[in-house]
Amino acid sequence: MRIRKASIADIKVVHKLVNEFARKGEMIPRALNDLYENIRDIFICEDNGEIKGVCALHILWEDLAEIRSLAVRGDSQSTGIGRKLVTTCVREAEKLGIPKIFALTYHPDFFKKLGFKNIDKSKLPQKIWGECLKCHKFPECDETAVTLNLK
Repeated sequence: MRIRKASIADIKVVHKLVNEFARKGEMIPRALNDLYENIRDIFICEDNGEIKGVCALHILWEDLAEIRSLAVRGDSQSTGIGRKLVTTCVREAEKLGIPKIFALTYHPDFFKKLGFKNIDKSKLPQKIWGECLKCHKFPECDETAVTLNLK
């Protein structure tokens, strides 16, 4: 099992995996063109050539990045893949010098085990005014915001 940056050849599988969770109401759907445009954000976990999970680190500002689109195949859940993907994103943010990362999630306890803390969404204006306005759930977002300070 290894974590690596996504390639163009991975994107259709990533799209399918992310949108499986979106159909269940567990995350926001991602358009295929959005994934291609943001391919540099995406990490995948593969095992014997099969994509088992995906996660992205999206930079929003000089001091803030978002962990998004964390999805692990059902047959690979509870194996540590999600933890490894988030840890990889955290390390990437540290390398880039980003002091704070956050996620909007329906599974805050998972992130809390990794050191994240709850935060009020209003403390994330870059996200709210940049992307949340485009979301079909705005302004009735039912996700929990969690954050991790890296400095």
